[in-house]
Amino acid sequence: MVALKDFLGQELDKLNEEQLKQVSDFIAFLKFRSKNISWQIDKNQIAALYTEFAQEDRQLAEAGLDEYAELLTQEDLK
Repeated sequence: MVALKDFLGQELDKLNEEQLKQVSDFIAFLKFRSKNISWQIDKNQIAALYTEFAQEDRQLAEAGLDEYAELLTQEDLK
């Protein structure tokens, strides 16, 4: 590990400003990627949310059907 760091330090010393900027961007990308990879999904929480949203969707759909039927009845009476 130390040898690798020494080698990289020597190689960095040889780079120009533009190349150092590219290395800096790549390091930022590696840090960003490692944060995204470590994100864990709790399957139990997802299942609970899915159930909750499914119930909510069902209630909204049923409420919408009642309103739709009432609007159809009003249209027929015209």
